[in-house]
Amino acid sequence: MSGRAIRVRGIVQGVGFRPTIWRLARQHRLTGEVWNDGLGVMIHAFGSDKDLEAFIRQIPLQLPPLARLDSLEAQSLDELAQSDEFRIVASRHNGVETPIAADAATCADCLADIADPGNRRYRYPFTNCTHCGPRLSIIRKVPFDRCHTGMAEFAMCPQCQREYDDPADRRFHAQANCCPDCGPKVWLEDNGMNEISSPDRWMRLRLSTLHLPENRRVDKRSASTKTDANDDDPIYRAAKLIRQGYIIAIKGLGGFHLACDAGNADAVNRLRERKRRYAKPFALMAKDIEVIARYATMDDQETLALHDKAAPIVLLAAQGETLAPGVAPDDDKLGFMLPYTPLHTLLLQDLDAPIVLTSGNISDEPQCIDNDEAREKMADIADYLLLHDRAIVNRLDDSVTRLMDGNMRLLRRARGYSPEALILPPGFEQADTVLAMGAELKNSFCLLKNGQAVVSQHIGDLENAAVQRDYRNAIDLYKNLYGFEPRCIAVDNHQEFLSTQYGQTLAESVMPVQHHHAHLAACLAEHGVALNAPPVLAAIFDGLGLGDDGALWGGEFLLGDYQGYTRLGHFQPIALPGGTQAMREPWRNSYAQLSYYFDWGTLQRDYADLDIVKLLENKPLAMLATMIAKNLNSPLSTSCGRWFDAFASALGLYSEQLHYEGQAAIALEILAAPLFADEQAYPKAWAIDRSGGLSVLSWQGLWLDVLADLKRGADKARIAARIHHSLSAATVGLLNELSGQTGIDSIVLSGGVFQNRLLLEAVSGELRRYGKTVLSPQRYPMNDGGLALGQAAIAAARSL
Repeated sequence: MSGRAIRVRGIVQGVGFRPTIWRLARQHRLTGEVWNDGLGVMIHAFGSDKDLEAFIRQIPLQLPPLARLDSLEAQSLDELAQSDEFRIVASRHNGVETPIAADAATCADCLADIADPGNRRYRYPFTNCTHCGPRLSIIRKVPFDRCHTGMAEFAMCPQCQREYDDPADRRFHAQANCCPDCGPKVWLEDNGMNEISSPDRWMRLRLSTLHLPENRRVDKRSASTKTDANDDDPIYRAAKLIRQGYIIAIKGLGGFHLACDAGNADAVNRLRERKRRYAKPFALMAKDIEVIARYATMDDQETLALHDKAAPIVLLAAQGETLAPGVAPDDDKLGFMLPYTPLHTLLLQDLDAPIVLTSGNISDEPQCIDNDEAREKMADIADYLLLHDRAIVNRLDDSVTRLMDGNMRLLRRARGYSPEALILPPGFEQADTVLAMGAELKNSFCLLKNGQAVVSQHIGDLENAAVQRDYRNAIDLYKNLYGFEPRCIAVDNHQEFLSTQYGQTLAESVMPVQHHHAHLAACLAEHGVALNAPPVLAAIFDGLGLGDDGALWGGEFLLGDYQGYTRLGHFQPIALPGGTQAMREPWRNSYAQLSYYFDWGTLQRDYADLDIVKLLENKPLAMLATMIAKNLNSPLSTSCGRWFDAFASALGLYSEQLHYEGQAAIALEILAAPLFADEQAYPKAWAIDRSGGLSVLSWQGLWLDVLADLKRGADKARIAARIHHSLSAATVGLLNELSGQTGIDSIVLSGGVFQNRLLLEAVSGELRRYGKTVLSPQRYPMNDGGLALGQAAIAAARSL
């Protein structure tokens, strides 16, 4: 008999890893023990050398669905076996190092359980096992034991306890294990807190709304008519109400959603009005791929993404049957997801058409997660609330992904992905105790510990006070979960960012990181580029970030690595008249660009009949001209985001007001898409000024071409396509020139503007044709949601 001590690291706790080891050990006739500890899983195994080696080889090949193996180390064990069997023993706590699994969509076995009338979990909405179900959404602290989760108050019944204790059962140590006898309950209320349906057949139909304010009354006469026994089932009843045109607030996995029939224009419009979300597309859920295929097209990658254990929202090209116009106004995409909890599965099985499933909040506020909070805040939005009594401990938005340039790319990383850790590239093995605070908008933060980066779920825009509270609470939670106390805090170098200001309260000194350098470094880290690798070229296009010179950057060409960067080029700096107002009112950017490149009086004369000129003539241009001339609240910026706003406004797209960030740029992409393949760049759209030592892209030629096309009445879709091609050609041209000067052929493309599929694919494809290696974000957002990863990597590189 020989012995082996086997150390396993990775996502190996709370995912059924120890039962897998127990079964493998029995198959290979081994004795010994396996246990969890702060480093992961430890195995002491005894048997013949042949059986031990076979056992070790099988471990990476037999991982349970939610596990991830980061490392496996085996060494000889001199001690003797303590037992004649192989056992799972109690956890040993020696620090906190092991990653936590993300929440996962319901597995096939649990779906079979809830669909089987003979199963005791038939139609039970909280069915789960070690292969699926809640993780981060219910955890309060480590270790991931039931007493430290939102399931602590639900004592398991004898049957559930037997499953939990049996290593041969797939519910062995499933911390959220429960059934109808011992687990959470679901019920349906109206917005006056009257319970109208519950699984215990408490049919107290108190539907009077006379005591409610007039604006909270709804006509429930049709809903209160009991037509069949299934009305006792609150989920069935909720589906029925959705079909009847009502809006339902649904307590889900990581927060509340608001649901209505996506084909009912009146219901969708009422939801927009009540939620105060007037333009941004709604997310959708459908019961299966077949339903989605009626409304959108999808290829194999998109289909796999929909079925992934993370169950993200997947942005798909709209095609086929149409939904209510208010679902995705003026958009050519639909954001679909499949049911990812038993509750959603049961709700959707009675609905043959998609439902809107948007975050349960008033726009710009965080999702509600508490029943009482939802009753208060959702009462004026939802007609009914589908509630349950399992606590949502940690708020998790739905993740969003889109297929671009041949790969699925996360645009929002949250439920299903966080808090999975990224093993940093070679050279970062000793990197430790860095906290990166992230950006102001689309915030997430990052912990860096023992050579691994843990990027939080999407937090949101810190301008909202409730989001700020969420942000601070989430940082405290992660510090607790990972036994983490930062020695280095990395912040954006913009002193007015609320993330920067909060970081400064956590430490006497912080490490400022330039915004666009962080975008570059995040992409390098994700793609495993080593710490000592040569520098790369990068085009970083976004809304804005503070440059090292104190100016607002956003259309940048850089040479850099983790340690530092050099700015090689940028867009022509143009004023932002009104500062933040220029980010909300695109016409300001059109005027700033036109008045920079041309004499305004001459332009008025030559293009008097253009809609954009007529629009601007009714604006306070004299005041704006004075502000720009005297640099009064009109900072110069190289922003590519504002560049898009300016051209979108010139084509009549959301010139007056944006309802959400990027709306005008998205509209310009949608307008260009149908004709993009048939068009090309304007021949003299850009010029490069090298007189100041940097390559500065000037767009006077592009404006002349666009104005000329508009004057002769050219199709605006063709103009939009040519604008995109011109930006792509200028970007590729300058990058090729810089590549020739530096001898560097590896190029990073990042920043929120590269979420534009036409731009990303055109630039990437052309660079590859020139033999360049192109890196762009996939697993972490290229917008500011991925910024903290880059901040952490840079801070670590400078500290090592």
